[in-house]
Amino acid sequence: MKQNLWIAGSVLAVAAAMPAQAQEDTAATVTDGEIVVTAQKRTQNIQDVPISISVVGGEQMQESGGSQLADYAAYVPGLQVDNAGSPGRSTLSLRGVAPMGPSATVGIYLDDAPIGSSGIYNRGQTFTLDLLPYDIERLEVLRGPQGTLYGASSIGGLFKYVTVQPDLAELTARAGGEVFSIAHGDGTGWAASAMLNVPIVRDELAISGSYSRRETPGFIDNILTGEKDVNDAVQEGGRAALLWQPDSALTVRLSGLWQSVESDNVGVLYEGMGNVPLAPGASFLSTNAQLPEPFTSDFQFYSGTIAYDLGFAELSSTTSYSELEILETSDASRIYGVIWGGLANYPATLHQKKWTEEIRLTSAPSDRFEWMLGFFYTDEDNSHDQIVRALDTDGELVPAFDPFAVVALPNTYQEYAVFGNVTWKLSDLFHVTGGLRWARNEQTFSQVTRIPLLGLDASGTGTSEEDNVTYSISPQINLGPDTMIYARVASGYRPGGPNVALPGFPATVDSETVTSYEAGIKAQFLDRAVSLDAAAFLLDWNDLQISAAFAEGINGLVNAGTARSKGVEAALLIHPTAGLNVGANFAYTDATCTETTTNCVDGDQLPNVPKISAAMTADYSFPLGSSAEARFGGAIRMVGDRVSAVESSPLSVPVEGYATLDLNGSVTFNDRWTLRVYARNLTDAEGRITSNVATTNPGFLSTIPLQPRTIGLAVDMAF
Repeated sequence: MKQNLWIAGSVLAVAAAMPAQAQEDTAATVTDGEIVVTAQKRTQNIQDVPISISVVGGEQMQESGGSQLADYAAYVPGLQVDNAGSPGRSTLSLRGVAPMGPSATVGIYLDDAPIGSSGIYNRGQTFTLDLLPYDIERLEVLRGPQGTLYGASSIGGLFKYVTVQPDLAELTARAGGEVFSIAHGDGTGWAASAMLNVPIVRDELAISGSYSRRETPGFIDNILTGEKDVNDAVQEGGRAALLWQPDSALTVRLSGLWQSVESDNVGVLYEGMGNVPLAPGASFLSTNAQLPEPFTSDFQFYSGTIAYDLGFAELSSTTSYSELEILETSDASRIYGVIWGGLANYPATLHQKKWTEEIRLTSAPSDRFEWMLGFFYTDEDNSHDQIVRALDTDGELVPAFDPFAVVALPNTYQEYAVFGNVTWKLSDLFHVTGGLRWARNEQTFSQVTRIPLLGLDASGTGTSEEDNVTYSISPQINLGPDTMIYARVASGYRPGGPNVALPGFPATVDSETVTSYEAGIKAQFLDRAVSLDAAAFLLDWNDLQISAAFAEGINGLVNAGTARSKGVEAALLIHPTAGLNVGANFAYTDATCTETTTNCVDGDQLPNVPKISAAMTADYSFPLGSSAEARFGGAIRMVGDRVSAVESSPLSVPVEGYATLDLNGSVTFNDRWTLRVYARNLTDAEGRITSNVATTNPGFLSTIPLQPRTIGLAVDMAF
């Protein structure tokens, strides 16, 4: 970490003059110089929203050369993205509220609909959608909890993809191609994208479609089998959208999206305990898996929104359906294969189907009183199957032992909720926003767990029902058109549910609840040349859901007392002169247990939460002749030290922080052709995104490395 910080300090001056895309210009829809967001389910200037929000623009994502959520996390204060070695395997946490069980703590929305499972055994915390950035207008990140507007599993906050909508007026097309190389790998990566927008009836009906594919070469070598660059990955996706506005009052939106990921082997490397090399002379980027560990993910999403302006309010309905299929294979030979003197293949399959419906009545904008009423429903049907196959050293089945273990966890989740939100503008100086939500979820759960060799045959069913009430209240004082201070108290919950039917585990797990206290300021100075967004927060949460082991490789959930996260976040953006933008963000987070239980000791640091994270960016654009514009940018990203598990756990190991330098530049000709170049992790820092005691490779650490130095060249065309 010391070496990386020295590098970061030495290049700070360079980055300040040559940085990333100006946030205010591309982070969200900009109207008359104001950033417009939809975070509170109505269109608002971000400066007027009494919630801590960050935005990252789709153009900024493309300019940086990123392709996964982990590539953008450092640009959002307090956001931590832990990747599990492949696109589509990301875990999100905000403000220290990291998941310690298999369900998510950050809600994920795709436009106006939630995606991902709320059930507790469907690994919603791991399989977060990694969309390629080509058809994304922006990302909106709301720090939490956000229980009143967004419901279950948003105790840490909300992450929202906002996609590009069809244009009713102009026929437009875009296309791009890219090649890139990754240090320590021999292959060349490439990406291609295209998007077309067609107004069928001008100013009334339009459709758009897009397609993207990205092939990323591997850079991890298997020193046991001799295979090189084993962790290659392919991302592919497409989207179609329709916008119909037959008159000024009625709007209809339809969209469909699909995304697939395929990896021959996940990008996991192994290290000796204490981060020593895997073997004498082995490089950092090494693995010793005995069997391939492929991963595939297929996601599809369909949604329809109808909105009608009644004059005094807008009535809207959004219906969505999503489906996720996962195949994840692990090499468990060193855990189970030793029993029969061979190998053990451990595939797990996950299938999720999710329907949602939300109806809202939203008042027209007012300078006195605004309100919203809503109803939400979701219905999930999930299955999660695991099997351990017994193989001999040649990879053939061993009938006497196969299958060694079989686990099946089919389950359903239904939730109903009603919610409301009001903003009372008592004067230009003082506003109060409050919200309330009542939700009820009903779950069913079945389990089959068979390990014949151990004589274990545990099967069972369970049901659960629970009611939850969440609230928020946010007073704000407007000291002028460009300065607002606010406070916020809010609550949220992560659902509980039926537990696994194993000895020693409770029949049900209680909901995990969070109450947050926050104070912040949003201000612009010097004729809006300087923008500041800062907040201090304290989150108390109860009934932590923690995964606990029953037997080797078999886990269940338990509630583990209370915890607290406190800290500060700040983002600064400066426009010192025309074309130049300099930004910085910083987050300090202290997340610890506050009660001693079997699984957590008072004062224990919670896992995967860096106490300090920061980023510094700069961007400079200038005309190049009469028909071209040039832009240079860069960023320093820093992630601090953290621990891999609850601090007193025997599985907890320290994870060293890291710092990286990114540079990028482009030249645009006649507003049509753009030539881009970028370098991510220019210094080739050996950072660890995550590092854990390996569960299937005893005596080693399982580490997800920061992607090595990546240099790319791209050409984009628009007309």
